Amino acid sequence: MKKISEYITKHGVFIVILSLFLLIPAAIGFIKTKVNYDILVYLPEDIETIKGEDILTHEFKLGAFSFVMVDSMSTNDLLKLERKVEKISGVNQVLSLADVTGDVIPISMLPDGVVDKLYKKDSTVFVVTFKGSTSEQQTLDAVNDLRKEVSDASRVSGMSALVLDTMELSNKEVVAYVGVAIFLCAMILFFTTDSYLIPIFLLGNIGVAILYNLGSNILLGEISYITKAITAVLQLGVTTDFSIFLYHKYEQAKEKYQDGKKAMAFAIEETFKSVIGSSLTTVAGFLALCAMDLSLGKDIGIVMAKGVICGLVCVLSLFPSLLLTFDKQIEKTKHKNFFPQFKKLQSFAVKHSRLIIVIFLLLCIPAIYGNNRYDVYYKLDEALPENLPSRIANNRLAKDYNIISPQIILLNKNLKMNEVKKLTNDLKKIEGVDLVLSPTSMASNEAFLSMLPNEALSYFQNEEYQLLLLNSTYEVASHKLNKQIDTINHLVKKYDDKAIIAGEGALTKDLVEIADHDFKVVNYISIAVIFVIMLFVLKSISLPFLLVITIEFAIFVNMAISYYMGVSLPFIAPIVIGTIQLGATIDYAILMSTKYLEERKHNKNKKEAMKRTLMATVPSIIVSALCFFAATFGVAMYSKIDMIGSICELLSRGSVISMLVVILILPSLLLIFDKVIMYTTKDMKEGI
Repeated sequence: MKKISEYITKHGVFIVILSLFLLIPAAIGFIKTKVNYDILVYLPEDIETIKGEDILTHEFKLGAFSFVMVDSMSTNDLLKLERKVEKISGVNQVLSLADVTGDVIPISMLPDGVVDKLYKKDSTVFVVTFKGSTSEQQTLDAVNDLRKEVSDASRVSGMSALVLDTMELSNKEVVAYVGVAIFLCAMILFFTTDSYLIPIFLLGNIGVAILYNLGSNILLGEISYITKAITAVLQLGVTTDFSIFLYHKYEQAKEKYQDGKKAMAFAIEETFKSVIGSSLTTVAGFLALCAMDLSLGKDIGIVMAKGVICGLVCVLSLFPSLLLTFDKQIEKTKHKNFFPQFKKLQSFAVKHSRLIIVIFLLLCIPAIYGNNRYDVYYKLDEALPENLPSRIANNRLAKDYNIISPQIILLNKNLKMNEVKKLTNDLKKIEGVDLVLSPTSMASNEAFLSMLPNEALSYFQNEEYQLLLLNSTYEVASHKLNKQIDTINHLVKKYDDKAIIAGEGALTKDLVEIADHDFKVVNYISIAVIFVIMLFVLKSISLPFLLVITIEFAIFVNMAISYYMGVSLPFIAPIVIGTIQLGATIDYAILMSTKYLEERKHNKNKKEAMKRTLMATVPSIIVSALCFFAATFGVAMYSKIDMIGSICELLSRGSVISMLVVILILPSLLLIFDKVIMYTTKDMKEGI
């Protein structure tokens, strides 16, 4: 590392110019990276419901559809509107009562319940199917054009409409996320550093690292809108302390070396040694998300792991170059450090260690209780404002037509007509099912069936499959619907063991089950991986236990607060929060424990060693935590997308809780278990 640090100090101007030049391909990569706004596409490809969606998309062109509500109009006017809609690029077919009956079949001859689902005195509904899948760009463009054609966006329902609203809202907000995060972080840094220019260079350095990370996402093909929204603020919050640490090391080294380049080379080496362990734990925490069956975890994990690496590289190369290049200007803009040293807090942590442990043990009870009982929701539209057109449309469709959770059942084409009839009748008997449609249920005899238009029949069958359309009156993601889908699946398999239930309800049910599994797996893996890394970094058997217990307690407290406040969280938040909070804030614990070991080597008195440890680490930990808090808190307050706002709220709160736990509880644990630590840590037995 010595040769690398010397090279960096000698070629500072070149590194600055090269770094700025590399922003060009990074910007191109960022612009060209596709963004996905549909969470359900991250379900595993091998599950039955996803296979069903693929069949519906590619063979029936039913992978995406919308119910469109319009004011009552004559058959001719409705058909004219349909013809206009059919001309929209990306639209596959349009179907309404007018298409089915025309001028030949009386509406009264249609099956019971069909008319109620599509026709009211003051309005009518027609169905639009799209050529692509729910979140394909051509489908979203088609939904946008469809909204214009019917002159009211809130009349077009369906998942694609929801995805479109998510995309538009996210794109409006994402720039504000970064702006708010930078502004709040800048306020913290102006207050906690001793130069007016340092915050500018520090944030500029991190900004470059963020652009490198976002630009390199083009190699992944696409990222989720959640990843895009939180990457910048998380990377800012997680890597700020690396830059602060290097600056402090540089200032200290200048007292030892008169030559600024030698001082910086020393600072780079020391920073690398100090932060490599904490950065590895942070990277490991993010990569643990890749173990999720829901590939959204892999999406977030890889991008954020890259972000930490990009941040570390820029801190060790670009930031030192900026400091050396503008050293004179930095010196001219120095001011008094207004940040307090929190000496009373440090003194309290040492003097009352036993009391703190008692409080810690007592708090474990409500923390564990609340952590095990917070509420989670899986219904995707609940993460969005109620005034969005798609939510208004879905609510209107449910209220006026009782179309709440339509499902599609794929059956073998060769299943006999009488068996399909029997299955249809059995399905109608299931509680919560108010409509079942099939080719056979569209008529009481084959002669009537032959009268139906080919377009209508194409909705229900092809050369391999026939479809049953089923409407449930239960809400998507509800326990009632999930139980009902199990009942339907059990019944359908009796008639066709290869039958598939598809639709938003079935997909969301899989999401519930997979998310529950992912939560357990990711937590266990992140703890195990970070524990192993700390074994090597700290060269201790006991310290990793104490540090993981400390941060896990902070996580439990964070999640328990949601329970006691009665807040319902989007399902993705608990899965990623535990891992991110552990990986991002374990740094504080590593910094303190490493310094404590260093002090204990030179001081037999453990309390005196702890006082010196707190004096050296508490200000840095508080600054780091406040920057993390600032980067995420503003987004939490600003965002109207609960999927993003909840994650950032938990992270901002978690950074403060982790900070307090590390400053107050960890010192008490280190003091109480001092002998155990000395015996189980390499080269520390002489400290006993």
